[in-house]
Amino acid sequence: MHSSYKSKGGPARLVNALRYSAKGLAAAFRHEAAFRQELLMAAVLVPVAVWISRSLAEAALLIGVVVFVLIVELLNSAIEALADTITVEHHPLIGRAKDLGSAAVLLSLLVLVLTWAAVVVSHLMQRL
Repeated sequence: MHSSYKSKGGPARLVNALRYSAKGLAAAFRHEAAFRQELLMAAVLVPVAVWISRSLAEAALLIGVVVFVLIVELLNSAIEALADTITVEHHPLIGRAKDLGSAAVLLSLLVLVLTWAAVVVSHLMQRL
């Protein structure tokens, strides 16, 4: 059984996927304060990553964890939006879903902090 919402494939599918992705990013920017804050963090950290990195792999690692936070935030926002379409009243399972999404964002931020700290400390240790 095929969903009428699923595309058939081909180049049109790629164009549609890119359009939907752009709409999603725009919606996140417009409606999600946390996403805007993390995007601001990315705007600061990405150039710093390029500047401090000793190799392409190190830059990719530092930028990758920044992008990882944005991805997790987008997924968390999607869960919250979907949950709010079901009900805005308190429901224990919806509350749990939102809490789990929030915990995922927190853990992604922890990975970012630990990764950046490890790279910065290794740079400082080499200077000693």
